[in-house]
Amino acid sequence: MTTGTGRPAGREQAPERGRGVLEGAFALLDALRRSGDEAGVTELALACGVPKGSVHRLLDQLVGVGAVERKGNRYRVGPQLYRLGQAWEPHPGLVPAARLPLQRLRGVTGASVVLTVMREDMAITVGSVPGDLEPLLPIRDGIAFRLDTAAGKALCGPLRGGPVLDREDVMEGVCCASLPVRTPDGRTVAALAGMVPAGRRLDALAQAVAEAGAAITRALARGGQRRPVQSAALVL
Repeated sequence: MTTGTGRPAGREQAPERGRGVLEGAFALLDALRRSGDEAGVTELALACGVPKGSVHRLLDQLVGVGAVERKGNRYRVGPQLYRLGQAWEPHPGLVPAARLPLQRLRGVTGASVVLTVMREDMAITVGSVPGDLEPLLPIRDGIAFRLDTAAGKALCGPLRGGPVLDREDVMEGVCCASLPVRTPDGRTVAALAGMVPAGRRLDALAQAVAEAGAAITRALARGGQRRPVQSAALVL
């Protein structure tokens, strides 16, 4: 049987089926990300609204390509996703340009330091250095902050009154100072935030954050601090 276009009728459904499989796979991966560690098939099926049989099949395929790891009856995000994620750059040269300033900011202030960018109405962390707030507030790349946090407000700008300060407004026991990170031509591409336990002087922290942000801008002006790709990094 053919359609009016002369193509076999069954082929009309292939793109839709392909999209459905991809959507299910990405829904599973996102559910694993949100679980924070490991999850079982039943948990993932409930979280995604996908039948358990389909979850089993998708997980087997994702394990096969290294996107998911299996440990007994539990699953977690696999190393292949990490390697692919490292290729994403929110702004050319931003992450390598920020690497050393973030480390120095942590060394000078003891703060937990995050570099965030705007994605889907959230402030997504693309660079982080744990500080004195561990384990009260663990930080890592990939975590998201709401836009009503200091980092979110700094991203939304424009700011003319100095840094955004958070004195336990979002989380008890945690204070924060954040400022936008700008390109040499003045565009805001990220926000830099330092988070410290309550009771610390935020004016000194804000000054250190401003200096680190300026260092990132200077590094962007030099084209970032890109490293040559090693041949081993190409092995997937």
